[in-house]
Amino acid sequence: MRRLLLSVIFFLQLIPMMGQAYQTANKKASTTTVKLFNNLFKALPEGILFGHQDDLAYGLGWEYIPGKSVVQDAVGEYPAMYGWELGDLELDAEYNLDSVPFNKMINFIKDGYEKGGVITISWHANNPVTGKNAWDIGGSAVGAIIPGGEKHALYKSWLDKVAAFMLELKNAKGEYIPVIFRPFHEFTGNWFWWCQNVCTPEEYKALWRFTFDYLTNTKQVHHLLYAYNPEKFDSEAGYMQYYPGDEYVDIMSFDFYQYGDPSSNSDFENTLDKRLSILTEVATKHKKLPALAETGFMNIPYAEWFTKKLMKGIGNHQISYVHLWRDGGLVNGTGAYRFAPSQDHFIPVGRDPSFMDFYKLYISNKFIFEKKARDLKLYQ
Repeated sequence: MRRLLLSVIFFLQLIPMMGQAYQTANKKASTTTVKLFNNLFKALPEGILFGHQDDLAYGLGWEYIPGKSVVQDAVGEYPAMYGWELGDLELDAEYNLDSVPFNKMINFIKDGYEKGGVITISWHANNPVTGKNAWDIGGSAVGAIIPGGEKHALYKSWLDKVAAFMLELKNAKGEYIPVIFRPFHEFTGNWFWWCQNVCTPEEYKALWRFTFDYLTNTKQVHHLLYAYNPEKFDSEAGYMQYYPGDEYVDIMSFDFYQYGDPSSNSDFENTLDKRLSILTEVATKHKKLPALAETGFMNIPYAEWFTKKLMKGIGNHQISYVHLWRDGGLVNGTGAYRFAPSQDHFIPVGRDPSFMDFYKLYISNKFIFEKKARDLKLYQ
């Protein structure tokens, strides 16, 4: 009887993995999460999912209008991916650091999922040692929060709050909504408390592995796909230096923005092409999804940036998604968690000179928006 019981338990543990060609890092990942992961691999030849940060929450001159979307306003169709941010959740704040109330964010995530879209979440956690924001690099914070560090208990309490938020994300059937979780990103820069200038590879790996293990095994959060995400790198060795291991990662990605004058040089598209070549090769080798997790050109002053820079740099590289950063902000920013009015944006608005170029991207059939994402049935 005991042997039969053990066999049944073993079979039940295998159910989420059955029929999957690509193994999720979390061996107990929910069935829907496993399906999404494998369907994103199948979708690689179909095109690149187009995503936008905070797309349903606000844009230039508006906030929290049901059904409104920055991308939909621009091209008449919703994006295929929706990005959100957990920064300040660890402080029990009502709003995240981009002034989106967490209770509204939960509903936005459910809405994006019901549209057939993919959800990705980043976390600009505050510095656990200095108490300042994520951009404060003081205090050797990573060493302080990994096992054995003096702030380890504090960090576990932060993860408890992250887990509680993730476990709120359920669809109409009560099933957990899969999320691409992208913590501790851009670590090859020098601006966050977890970056390479204040954190050794060993410390970073220990932080990543503990975070994964705690959320997965202690908090039983089984609907996350984990995205490894440096910024600059010039070789496979550089990309992999902080890599915590295949058993802790589902997606290999990086962030890369346009700066300077695009009309006078080709640095952006050439560098993007080079890094995507490295990324796609290493992702294939490790059986991970390749992606461009953040990109854009603030205010898009170059009218042909989307086709002559972004699309040219991507070329024929097969990547899972491209995610542009958020458009400006609230028009009445007041209070502790409300940022000031802003005209900064990454998606063309109104009569922006780049609008027609963005529309060319939209109709190029190279990118996947809501309708095609829905047709691909990524969760089935």
